[in-house]
Amino acid sequence: MVVLKKILDFYINSSLHVALSAFALVSMTQFFSNIDGGLSVAFFAFFGTVVGYNFVKYDALARLNKNKIKKELKGIVLISFLSSIACFYFFLQLSWVTQTSAFVFLGLTLLYTLPFFPNKQNARNWKGVKIYIVGITWVGVTVLLPLQEAHVAFSYDVFLMSIQRFLLVFSLVLVFEIVDIKFDDPHLQTVPQKIGVKLTKKLGYILLLLLLALEFFYTNNHHFLPLFFKFIVCGTIAIFLFFANENRSRYYASFWLESVPILWWLVLVVF
Repeated sequence: MVVLKKILDFYINSSLHVALSAFALVSMTQFFSNIDGGLSVAFFAFFGTVVGYNFVKYDALARLNKNKIKKELKGIVLISFLSSIACFYFFLQLSWVTQTSAFVFLGLTLLYTLPFFPNKQNARNWKGVKIYIVGITWVGVTVLLPLQEAHVAFSYDVFLMSIQRFLLVFSLVLVFEIVDIKFDDPHLQTVPQKIGVKLTKKLGYILLLLLLALEFFYTNNHHFLPLFFKFIVCGTIAIFLFFANENRSRYYASFWLESVPILWWLVLVVF
């Protein structure tokens, strides 16, 4: 069990799990949009997420137990290095338009991590901004890039899909913020820090209901399958929201919650 726990911890800490969620969401976008964008953009999202998240997390890792860092950091650096090579390879497979958009979202990641102005904090530490940058970046990588790579023009339906994905990611991050409320710097002004846990959960429920309601406004008459799957996903996230509290283990959000898009994708693959 100890060995399995170490493997699981490394899998989570090296951002492979969240990267698999990104791969799954890109695949969902392609499936529900009836496009064959190939695997290049999905693998680019996967490896790019590994590199981006590990890059962002280095600062946080530095504040963890030093012995733990020594054991894990070499492996994480190796995975990040190999992922950067793979990310660059799949980046070259994309069209120049998609590549240009990818640079924009890379800029958001850097803005989130690095201070661009002297004596200023990075965007990660700006009050209340973190959740919006995360949401916009995930919309760009998992919705706009695959559609752009498939030469799908921006339309009303694409706008609706982007809003739905933002609401989905926003709701997921709310669970993380509730679980991490004891550890987050009060200066961050996360949603539960500003309005409390109870109101944060109510906000999450409203956003999930709005996500489902938007399904009825598509102009291409979405079929039952997308609504059914989104209902399952929203219901699952609502359950996670309901049981979320500051005493939950790190696996509650970092593993189980982030497994929701993966399970959604696997069900479609199987059936």
